[in-house]
Amino acid sequence: MSSSSHALLHGPLFSRTRPLDRDNAASRISAYIYGNVLVLAALVPVTTGEKYVGILVVLGTALSTCVAHVFAEAVGHSVRHRSPSTRVETLRELRNSVPILSSAVLPCVVLAIGWIGWVEPRTAQVAAELAVLVRIGGIVFVIGRLKGERPTRASVLAAVLLTVVAATVVIVKILLTH
Repeated sequence: MSSSSHALLHGPLFSRTRPLDRDNAASRISAYIYGNVLVLAALVPVTTGEKYVGILVVLGTALSTCVAHVFAEAVGHSVRHRSPSTRVETLRELRNSVPILSSAVLPCVVLAIGWIGWVEPRTAQVAAELAVLVRIGGIVFVIGRLKGERPTRASVLAAVLLTVVAATVVIVKILLTH
């Protein structure tokens, strides 16, 4: 693996000495929010009658959204830059799309707990939905940390407001598409 590919895959994200640049951080946060909103919108209307349908719906939503996001970023890249994407730029676009995939992990784990019978399936679904909402609101604290700010009461209020706005977006999406 070339040193630039190695740095891309193992560099700024895992290094405290070299923080992630603002453009990549913004792309990942955008993908994180987008993925979580779409996973929640897919999860809410799922019925718990069939055991693992919710897991498949959440995984399918995250995977198809990630593929669409990578495709859209590649097309957008052609507008930003005159030359075709390099391998490193393509890897960066893929890496910046990973938060969309990660948005499915926690809800799927929670749904699986309901599927194997440790909790009632409906309880697991509600817990998965709440977990996604907490993930969305919690990004406020990540953004604050990236800006070097300490959490305040305003951060908590911003997290609550972001969660309410995200829930509203999900409700609108469900009303318009289901």
